[in-house]
Amino acid sequence: MLWVLKYFFEIVRTGIFSLVTGWRGPSGFGSASTAEEVTQGIEASGLTVIVTGGASGLGLETARVLALRGAHVIIAARNMESAIDAKNSILEQCNTANVDVLKLDLCSIQSVRTFATSFKDLNLPLNILINNAGVMFCPFQLSRDGIEVQFATNYIGHFLLTELLLDKMKETARVTGIEGRIVNLSSIAHAHTYKNGIEFDKINYQRSYADKRAYGQSKLANILHANELSGRLKEEGANITVNSVHPGLIMTDLMRHSVILMSKVFCGISISQQVKHPTLQKPSNV
Repeated sequence: MLWVLKYFFEIVRTGIFSLVTGWRGPSGFGSASTAEEVTQGIEASGLTVIVTGGASGLGLETARVLALRGAHVIIAARNMESAIDAKNSILEQCNTANVDVLKLDLCSIQSVRTFATSFKDLNLPLNILINNAGVMFCPFQLSRDGIEVQFATNYIGHFLLTELLLDKMKETARVTGIEGRIVNLSSIAHAHTYKNGIEFDKINYQRSYADKRAYGQSKLANILHANELSGRLKEEGANITVNSVHPGLIMTDLMRHSVILMSKVFCGISISQQVKHPTLQKPSNV
């Protein structure tokens, strides 16, 4: 329980400090900056972007703003009804937006392979891959492939998706001369995994399962994946940059398994009112 207190105290402390002080980094942007502000003046016409988990939360906001900037956005989502609703919500704001939806269940290896094939059949370039989708702090469960769900969804699915689309990204970068981007959504939780880091020999063991640490190890895997892939692509001379990012404490559906715990940790304070909404510059209760 002590590490949980330390973990949530740190992410809430740093998040609220930045929001209250309005602190901005060297880039001129900070935790109070919106996606629209950060992308102001950027012309993304001609770029094709895949956003996993693009039907809600951070994924939807990412897809929305990239579409507003002119990119052709592919929303990859498990729930097609939600994906279509997301597409329509973007079109309501910008009727010239170029948005498509494709089904992707990252918890299923077969679904990932089917998605990659379906995308390639569209004969589109691929400039940017944003590995955003994820699950967090969920009860122990195995995927249909027999892999613990958080590790399967957050890491294995995205690792396979990236591998299957990498040749297309290399080709696009080579032909267009435009640098490709792969972004893995990670988390500060990567520092709060199991004692030995990623427990490869115990990933699917229910007996030793701890939902918070299992989430942490999946996010650590995202970072290690980005670091290793970045190095390999650099050695190849491929014009693709790979990054992993911590988005901060933001109220999305990803937190559905953690809000009750967080409220208990902070003596009943409604944490959902203290963290940012994906589209806002301030906490959701302001």
